[in-house]
Amino acid sequence: MQIPDDPVIRDLIDEFVDTWIIDLDQQYSTLIDSKNDTDLYRLAHTLKGSCFQFGLNEIAELGIELMGHAKQKDWEKCAGYETPLKNGFKDVKKFIQENVN
Repeated sequence: MQIPDDPVIRDLIDEFVDTWIIDLDQQYSTLIDSKNDTDLYRLAHTLKGSCFQFGLNEIAELGIELMGHAKQKDWEKCAGYETPLKNGFKDVKKFIQENVN
């Protein structure tokens, strides 16, 4: 994992990761259960763009895949992304605690 050397990103990344973990905990299951493809697509699109900006390319790629599944309304595949996304952010959090600052 490679966190950019940009001091602004390094100052913000911990809060960024915490916010995404909370957002996923609060929203993801509800979006899947309600089959809200519009808001799930929007969440995935935001996830993709913001993660690329923070250098979290692996999570951003999951966002791209999720966008496609949401657009296709493939709810089984969409549901399967919750754990990998959360685990991805938890891995980043652990990496930050061990390597950044």
